[in-house]
Amino acid sequence: MKLLVTGANGFVGRNLYAALRRREGISLRGYDLENTPEELAAALQTADIVFHLAGVNRPQTVEEFQRGNAGFTAEVCDQLEEFGRAPKIVLSSSVQAELDNPYGVSKREAEEVLRGFCERTGAAGVVYRLNNLFGKWCRPNYNSVTATFCYNVAHDLPIQISDPSRELDLTYIDDVVAAFLAELDPPSRPGCRFAGQLPSYTISLGELADRIRSFRDSRSGLLAPDFADPLNRRLYATYLSYLEPDDFAYSLDQKTDARGALAEFVKSPPFGQVFVSRTKPGVTRGNHYHDTKTEKFLVVEGEGIIRFRKLGTEEVLEYPVSGREFRVVDIPPGYTHSIENVGEGEMVTLFWACEVFDSSSSDTHAEVVLPPEKVSP
Repeated sequence: MKLLVTGANGFVGRNLYAALRRREGISLRGYDLENTPEELAAALQTADIVFHLAGVNRPQTVEEFQRGNAGFTAEVCDQLEEFGRAPKIVLSSSVQAELDNPYGVSKREAEEVLRGFCERTGAAGVVYRLNNLFGKWCRPNYNSVTATFCYNVAHDLPIQISDPSRELDLTYIDDVVAAFLAELDPPSRPGCRFAGQLPSYTISLGELADRIRSFRDSRSGLLAPDFADPLNRRLYATYLSYLEPDDFAYSLDQKTDARGALAEFVKSPPFGQVFVSRTKPGVTRGNHYHDTKTEKFLVVEGEGIIRFRKLGTEEVLEYPVSGREFRVVDIPPGYTHSIENVGEGEMVTLFWACEVFDSSSSDTHAEVVLPPEKVSP
């Protein structure tokens, strides 16, 4: 199957092009401003499907709306007719096509150009009226409020919001790409049609800004967003894409003492909290129990022994653990427990707790596991 993507270097085009390159059995060509008219003509003569994404939305003059949207769509369709070809055309339009502003009018006229082409040639045409797109590679401080908010917050720049209560509908770029990929599957009935509504998320400008700021603050507070919310997952991925390469990494606050080092990694009220520790040889951590809180221990480097003793009993249970095995040990309530480094080097351990640590109500009560006479010298 031979495909052509116009506007291949734009926001939607780059994401679609990347996805199409992963598909087998596809010959893919892109067209954008740096390409020649001859290259466009050559691609149109062979394409089975044209994803027509090229257009103008922030021109220097109003007249450019007409030339870049309706005019270029007419140029594509006219050339196809001259070549005697009627490939399927997927047109990227806008919800503003319903409005009478210059941009909306030019998009609506582009839709009509496609409709006329399909009626004359029997080609299949699909119109996607897209709205407020967001995702990686979207140009900030241009025509996407989400991209602008993400870029500015990631670069510690101010955000300007005239009306925080104003609501907008957002559509994620990967949902657009998924819909476009589905257009590769037959059958393609003749005629021009509007595509179904894509998934969207309604949010106020104030809430959008607050969520994006919380992503930045999560590095210091370590509080992860609620990823059960699909909008949070998509917004967080978008925010990270605007970080500068030098800002990808950040350090954790380590608490060090004679035993080694301990650092909180990430936490979330629905999930709990993850810690990481380095423990020196011969050192024991723990010797406490919980009434309700549960934990999981995972040694990722070194050798250790996790010990348990049920409250009110003398029997001590021992579980050898090693970084070579990735063996997880559950810590039940009502058992005092400890972990000892019995290796020659440092022991690195991941700890998960079912709740975020609260010093005022930690549910952590000191009690040794081994009686003093059984502690190794």
